[in-house]
Parts: sequence; C-alpha cells; structure tokens
Amino acid sequence: MTMTQKTYSDLPAVVRLPLYGFAAVILALLIVPLAAALPIAFNAEPWFRYPLSGFSWRWFEQLLSSPLWRSAVVNSLIIAATTTVLATALGTLAAVALVNPRFRYRNAVMALAISPMVVPVVVLGLGLFICFSPLGLNYTYLGVVLAHTVLATPFVVVTVTATLTRFDFRLMQAAANLGAGKVMAFRTVMLPIISPGVAAGAVFAFAASFDEVVMVLFIAGPDQRTLPKQMFTGLREQLDPTIIAAAGLMIVLTGLLLAVLRFSTKKR
Repeated sequence: MTMTQKTYSDLPAVVRLPLYGFAAVILALLIVPLAAALPIAFNAEPWFRYPLSGFSWRWFEQLLSSPLWRSAVVNSLIIAATTTVLATALGTLAAVALVNPRFRYRNAVMALAISPMVVPVVVLGLGLFICFSPLGLNYTYLGVVLAHTVLATPFVVVTVTATLTRFDFRLMQAAANLGAGKVMAFRTVMLPIISPGVAAGAVFAFAASFDEVVMVLFIAGPDQRTLPKQMFTGLREQLDPTIIAAAGLMIVLTGLLLAVLRFSTKKR
C-alpha cells in the first residue's frame, strides 16, 4: 500500500490532477442520481416529485410489512447467501488451480471462467433457460441459485487470483515437508493468507446476486420473486416510493458489507 501511495505522489501534477478530476467525475455520476432520488423514499405522499410534501417512514414500513415486498427481501437474502457460499468455494478452488504454472490450459480456462462477466446477461439468461428446461430447474430456487452462481463466480476468481499472485508457494512446500497433506496445507497455510481476497470475492458475489434482475426474469417463477424483480414489477404495475425505499435498503446493505470488508482487511 505504501509503495502504491508513493507512486501516485511521485506523479507530476499535470498527470495527477487530471486523474483526480476524472475520478471525481465518475464518483459524481454514480452518487448524484442516487442522492437526488433517495429522499423521495421519505415523502409523505405517493408521488415522485419535489418539493416533498412531508417526512414519513410509511414507504419503509410498507416495504417490511407488505407480504410481496417482505417475501422478495427474504428470497433475495436466501438466494444471495447460498450463491455466495457456492461461488466463493468454486471461485477460490478455480483460482488456486489457475495460478499453477504447470496447468497447461490455464489461459483458456481463465477466459472461460470470467466469460460470464463479458457475455451479455440477456444472452446468458436465455442460454441457461434453454439448458435448464429439460432438467426441470426453471422456476425453482436451485435454478436461480445456480444461475446466480454462474454470474458471481468470476468475481471470486478475479479477486482471489489477484491475491494469489503475491502468495509465496514455497510455504506450501514447507507445509508438505512437515507432513501436511494438500487439504491441511490449504486450510492452515494458504487460506488464512489469502482470506482478504476470498472475503472480497464473497462480498462481490453477494452484491452481484442480490442486485441481479435480468437472470431472475428468465429463470425465477412467482415463488422465487426477488427484491430487484419486485422493483421491476412495481415500475410497471404500481409506481410508488416503496421502490426507492427498496433501492435504499439495497444500497445500505451493500455499503455495510463493503464497510465490514474494509474494516476486517484493515485490521489485518
């Protein structure tokens, strides 16, 4: 971290200032629309307009009391948590294999592993819908979890691979010389060292699943209605500030996860 900060500080002002300005513009494009829309969730009236007619928590109360919204929140949490476990396990194991220089086809496998990040979600959703149909996985929780795992695993692969590039594999050889098997060496030596990368991948996997809507539109049925799908449906059928309240809940939850990740990584 110190080397990175020193490198940026050594850049000439003619280069450094435009970079800071570009970063500020990107942050503004991300934050300003949210800052403009989120206050409407506290509007006392069911209208998307300014000025607000009054302050009220009614839309957050409806979000938590309405059976449709409440079940959507529960479904999203269950699906995202299950997806995170599967994606983190699969992505971590794949990353360990892909950094092995003796793996002859690792470049091709890496391209295949991260391809869901490149392929349009609509194309991927349609392909999974066709593949899941003969297996009876469409309109099931298992089908949604598997589809989300396909989308989330590349985030884990990328973050864990980046962490493993700084890992000293001689530690694994030392553990083997001391009598540890491969599983024990991975669990006691490698995993504690690369745990920040694994945790970061898990957070990204959870966020990718929790925020995903296109895949759910293809794979999920009425019983697997998630929060993003309920928001999408609300935009067409019943437009009220509950949708913005749900968006605020998603932003807060994702922000809390990132804060916890940052705090735990900093402590290390």
